[in-house]
Amino acid sequence: MNKADENPFKSLVDLHMKMAQEAGFQASVGIGKIISPPPELVVSYNGMNIDKRFLWLDEYWLQGHTRTHQGHIVSCTQPRAGGGGYAEFASHTHDIHNDYTDVETLTDTWKEGDYVLMLPILGNDQKKAAEYVVFGKLVRLDGN
Repeated sequence: MNKADENPFKSLVDLHMKMAQEAGFQASVGIGKIISPPPELVVSYNGMNIDKRFLWLDEYWLQGHTRTHQGHIVSCTQPRAGGGGYAEFASHTHDIHNDYTDVETLTDTWKEGDYVLMLPILGNDQKKAAEYVVFGKLVRLDGN
């Protein structure tokens, strides 16, 4: 093709297409692998080891996290067989109608080698991940 026959705007259009394609790339959800569990959390993700300075997680995954449960229970005990022929030992139930408070201390957390969901938190450019939310523990049902 003769240089005079070339479209002078072709390179400009090509440049605009390349810029538009690059602008469309954004960080997306992925799977990370635990290198070091909390509290010194490190996750391997896309060939990088990301430490706790750039990670957010649900406090459920911190060992020693406590949760308090409160409620009201209405029920009754199960009848028990009594014996000996005495009335005080005959089968009976007790009504339950009580408020309760229960404190649960969690001891489970991620272990080295566990897979987790990585959710990017975009930086000021709205393209690249500046931090990540580490969420859940992932397993595959097919064993892989």
